[in-house]
Amino acid sequence: METVKRESLNFIEQLIENDLNSGKHQGIQTRFPPEPNGYLHIGHAKSICLNFGLAEKFNGKCNLRFDDTNPEKEDVEYVDSIKKDIKWLGFEWDGEHYASDYFGTLYGFAQALIKKGSAYVDDLSQDAFNEIKGTPTVPGKHSPFRERSAEENLRLLEEMKDGKYQNGEKVLRAKIDMSSPNMHMRDPILYRIRHTEHHRTGNDWCIYPTYDFAHGQSDSIEQVTHSLCTLEFEVHRPLYEWLIKELEIFPSKQTEFARLNLSYTVVSKRKLLELVEGKYVAGWDDPRMPTISGIRRRGFTPEAVKTFIKKVGVARRDGITDVALLEHAVREDLNKRCNRVFGILDPVKLVITNWPEEKEEVMTAVNNPEDEAAGTREMLFTRELYIDRADFMEDPPSPKKWYRLGPDREVRLKYGYIIKCTGFDKDADGEITTIYAEYDPETRSGQDTSGKKVKGTLGWVSVKHAVHAEIRLYDRLFHTENLNDIEDDFKNHLNPNSLEINDKVVLEGSLKDAKVDDLVQFERVGYFRVDEDSTAEQLVFNRTITLRDNW
Repeated sequence: METVKRESLNFIEQLIENDLNSGKHQGIQTRFPPEPNGYLHIGHAKSICLNFGLAEKFNGKCNLRFDDTNPEKEDVEYVDSIKKDIKWLGFEWDGEHYASDYFGTLYGFAQALIKKGSAYVDDLSQDAFNEIKGTPTVPGKHSPFRERSAEENLRLLEEMKDGKYQNGEKVLRAKIDMSSPNMHMRDPILYRIRHTEHHRTGNDWCIYPTYDFAHGQSDSIEQVTHSLCTLEFEVHRPLYEWLIKELEIFPSKQTEFARLNLSYTVVSKRKLLELVEGKYVAGWDDPRMPTISGIRRRGFTPEAVKTFIKKVGVARRDGITDVALLEHAVREDLNKRCNRVFGILDPVKLVITNWPEEKEEVMTAVNNPEDEAAGTREMLFTRELYIDRADFMEDPPSPKKWYRLGPDREVRLKYGYIIKCTGFDKDADGEITTIYAEYDPETRSGQDTSGKKVKGTLGWVSVKHAVHAEIRLYDRLFHTENLNDIEDDFKNHLNPNSLEINDKVVLEGSLKDAKVDDLVQFERVGYFRVDEDSTAEQLVFNRTITLRDNW
């Protein structure tokens, strides 16, 4: 009897399967809860794929819920960018929610905690509270305002809501355990005063719940069965569970997994914002940024990102993943999908002296040797061509060490003819300006009857039909592998060569109608995407990645 190999499950999938098989849940509900205070990065892509992917795999639902509890740092621009990123990755949310949708309910929860004697209004400033909070090994002391009556606390909370007090003048705290070894359980803040306009609720509220108070309760309101967080929230789980138990609401369950840390990469919204505001990069979607919008603009595909995340897997402990694994996934994907074209980064003119001046001959070029369905394209072969300067050497070594063009050397122009160099011109600085060659009419590609064998094959572009373009050669933004171990300013580790701009590039005529988002491989150079900065007068290409790892 043939056995069917079953895909192994990660620990979260095993947990969900056990919950479904035991009848604990009839179906699963997950959520992706971004804060709208910045653009999402590659680490968030892992969380997106996990939460939405689990809902798909187990026929459940996944909500998008914005944790918009800090109006000072939030903006509708970030909300829109997050939605765009999720859709680009290929996912659709079942419900679109905001923590601000629940401000009224959360306020009611706060009142309920006060009535139970589980929360109080505290007048201590943050600095004053820190002085009595203690340390993980030294118990803290109680606030002198901890034993206020429920009636007084309810009145003070309402006065806070009505705007009677200034920022920082009062807070609402949970009354838990000032001797707990978990510092998050030492009377944590549930509400603070912020006289700041909210991007959705305007000035309706001047007190806002903290993340810890809004998170678990919003999960519960939406009846999230599996609330998945990265490991830094593990110490928050006791508070998450305490609040749900005290409020006697739907018991959402938090489970932590390892975040995605990449070598040579910063995955901190705070640090990425610092790069944007300091103009170290051109914006959140700068193709050097590890933001989803940045890698999308660079030319990464959602399929490559999802393949990479699947290879990384879901672990219980943090580690650092080599960014080369992501780059490999991108190369593998683009190799299958990209048409090959000729792009000459450092062009020098080649004149075929025995080719008639007005003659044009149509050559047939293969679009993608990895995909027969991609078909072929036509290229016009003319008397004057461009080749790459690096493909010619005035005084080359022996033919066994130099397969490209040199005086009296023969090479094949790909899809065209074999040519032999007959001379060259130089300018006053000694730079070669024009190369001269003759072609052998018996050597047309696919119809060669000459019997000649040459090892060198060069790319070329017709001068008459060339498309002039700008290319932006992007590389890793940082030159230090493990940015978690540095002790100085992370900006000291920026790679000064992360961007080079070349506006002297010539491309084959087939690219004259290229559109934004088109992906191509410049043969022997790398993979490129047509950028949004392109105009009718000049195309702009971003190098997505080199053909091989330069690092």
